[in-house]
Amino acid sequence: MLAYHIAHPGGAPGLTNIPRPVPGPGQVRLAIRACGLNYADLLMQNGTYQDIPAAPFTLGMEFSGIVEALGDSVTSVAIGDRVAAFSGHGGLAEQGVFDAARLLPLPDGMSFEHAAAFQIAYATSHVALAHRARLLPGETLLVTGAAGGVGLSAVEIGKLMGARVIAHARGANKLAVAKAAGADHLIDDADDLRARVRELGGADVVYDAVGGDVFMAAFRACRPEGRLLSIGFASANVPQIPANHLMVKNLSVIGFYIGGYMKFRPEVIADSLETLIGWYQAGRLHPHISHTLPLARVAEGMELLRTRKSTGKVVITM
Repeated sequence: MLAYHIAHPGGAPGLTNIPRPVPGPGQVRLAIRACGLNYADLLMQNGTYQDIPAAPFTLGMEFSGIVEALGDSVTSVAIGDRVAAFSGHGGLAEQGVFDAARLLPLPDGMSFEHAAAFQIAYATSHVALAHRARLLPGETLLVTGAAGGVGLSAVEIGKLMGARVIAHARGANKLAVAKAAGADHLIDDADDLRARVRELGGADVVYDAVGGDVFMAAFRACRPEGRLLSIGFASANVPQIPANHLMVKNLSVIGFYIGGYMKFRPEVIADSLETLIGWYQAGRLHPHISHTLPLARVAEGMELLRTRKSTGKVVITM
């Protein structure tokens, strides 16, 4: 089978023919139909991600497909079931073996493409905003990098939770995507972020996946008792936070990494996905996929993420 594979530590990924896997006890084999790309995939292939499996391994953190073989003792799914999974790797392949406990049954009407674009972005934003930051109706939410995969889901979920949403992104096209997702106010990356947010009354919650100068400008635009969610560092610049400035406005900086919850409190993710799937079925969530590419063009999809030419999600289909 074909897989976007790293063969040895420090090696570059490439499309490779590898043996078809056989499921062990508690595992299933999926015929993978779609895989969503994430910025973390770029970091993983560059060796800079915080959670990298030992080589050899196949990239692709979240994906969807059809159950085609069962290992011993698997009773939770059946051959032919449509499912999605967030396993951290293994999704950029024609087939893969995964723990049955990691599988999410797909509701009727959810395409494989939507399922592959759903779990990481929406669960990240929902758990971060609802569980960690405790966003309240009527509060003002500032989302930086608002046209990216996690940023766009934060705009959509923040609006559903009753917040006034300020979206920050680069250029008119990306801002238009954020507006379509529900943003109330738009700030171009070329503008003075701190000044514009303060003109709008300041932010109660900041959802930041950019880091660097953008984080620091948002930090200075917070209202008293503001909460800043540090989601990632797409700028490749990790901000250094002056702790004494936190005291002046009684601010809180909250780190968030969804992979951590998968390890120490998976029930938080499960409860979140149950809520999110319900919202999707009710027509309240609309995953935005800017590019759908075949597996043969996966490197092109990675380059779209690296150069920030995509909006929402890039999905690879098998």
